[in-house]
Amino acid sequence: MSHHQPLLNSPQHEQDELEETAYDDSEKVIIVEDDDEFDDDDKWGRTPPFSWKKLWLFMGPGFLMSIAFLDPGNLEGDLQAGAIAGYSLLWLLVTATLMGLLISLLSARLGVTTGRHLAELCRDEYPTWARLVLWVMAEIALIGSDIQEVIGSAIAIRILTNGAVPLWSGVIITASDCFVFLFLENYGVRKLEAVFAILIGIMAISFAWMFGEAKPNGKELLLGIFVPKLSSKTIHQAVGVVGCVIMPHNVFLHSALVQSRHIDRSKKGRVQEAINYYTIEATIALLVSLVINIFVTTVFANGFYGTDLAQNIGLVNAGQYLEEKYGGGLLPILYIWGIGLLAAGQSSTLTGTYAGQFIMGGFLNLKLKKWLRALITRSCSILPTMIIALTFDTSDDALDVLNDWLNVLLSVQIPFALIPLLCLVSKEQIMGTFKIGPVLKIISWLVAVLLIVINGYLLVEFFSAEVNGAVVATILCVVTVAYVSFIIYLASRAITFSAWKSVPQEKTSVTETTES
Repeated sequence: MSHHQPLLNSPQHEQDELEETAYDDSEKVIIVEDDDEFDDDDKWGRTPPFSWKKLWLFMGPGFLMSIAFLDPGNLEGDLQAGAIAGYSLLWLLVTATLMGLLISLLSARLGVTTGRHLAELCRDEYPTWARLVLWVMAEIALIGSDIQEVIGSAIAIRILTNGAVPLWSGVIITASDCFVFLFLENYGVRKLEAVFAILIGIMAISFAWMFGEAKPNGKELLLGIFVPKLSSKTIHQAVGVVGCVIMPHNVFLHSALVQSRHIDRSKKGRVQEAINYYTIEATIALLVSLVINIFVTTVFANGFYGTDLAQNIGLVNAGQYLEEKYGGGLLPILYIWGIGLLAAGQSSTLTGTYAGQFIMGGFLNLKLKKWLRALITRSCSILPTMIIALTFDTSDDALDVLNDWLNVLLSVQIPFALIPLLCLVSKEQIMGTFKIGPVLKIISWLVAVLLIVINGYLLVEFFSAEVNGAVVATILCVVTVAYVSFIIYLASRAITFSAWKSVPQEKTSVTETTES
């Protein structure tokens, strides 16, 4: 019998009593272990050999995470990049997806190694005031992204009903997904993941159909993917392509999703095995999302690049322009676009509900029933979305202005998810031997700084065009100073803070690897 100490040394029953957890033991997927010889005392640190059966059991969390790369906000960025920049930014889309993959893998690594998700760890790592600021910012980011997703679904419903269902009614219909989510949760994690896989499949088929209808130039497509090209005329679209890769709530979400599998964290080899499978699974998921994004960008590049319509295309009128350009056919492309957009909106709102539960439960340690947490999370976003739908459902331009403001809102939140993540995965006191090495650490911080700078550029460009008046400018300067100061504080914790100092000693686990 093995006498090894767990990597995260806190009794499960005690943790259940004291803390909110991402998943109960009864909800977790059991990973069949047909290689028990690797659990012997003399082999416990070795990673078991690859198994297709195990890979299948680990498949799921990465695809839920990848939906953030396919939400209506990303689709709008794709179609605008294609219409205005043609094929020239496809290489940047590939690069941005790789950066998103890196962040996602770090988030998964954190969740697998510690057995806790990012919001829970932030609750213990930061003082109360900083923790509350991080929680509020995460909730604001979630509400902002959810508004885009719900509006996207409502637009799709309006398209598919030929305008019979107004935007505000589409918002109400989309809001009902909260109850669908609760219904699906009762059937287990794997059933829920299967539903998301179906929605991703619908998106893939819809946008692949559009890709086939558009008949893009193969040579231009390959040049766009493999030959970097950037001009001053497309810089705004380039910044938008990279800036929308990281959704703040998704960083929190993935660190929780990976805990849906039962992993014996008392054995180093099992932890490494889980990290390896999640790496493969997340890579496959983001490859699928990349292909879908390329389909969308290519369709609009082929149809509208270099035309007078390019600057006017947005999520609201994209279907109409597609219909005028490519016509009807067996199944009108307008409805194909509507089906794909609806799948994107519904899947992303469901994952938003999921993320909201983890964020609220993790930061505040609220042990509420799941239906109540989901209802609270949904209400926080649906109420402002309803107000916005009624206010902005007057013209396409009004919705485009709204989307610009929401993109700014999300850009502001990026550092509050990335910096805590990088601080935590770099700490040996938390990650033990699974902390990231110096090379990966440098690469990760460079990616984070690049993303923050790019989003900072968006903010400066936006506010320089929108802000007028001395009073407003003064208020903005004060807010900016406070914002930058908090970012500096978070970054400084990577060097100065003593990890796990506020957590009882029995939880400081990862470093307490055993001595045989």
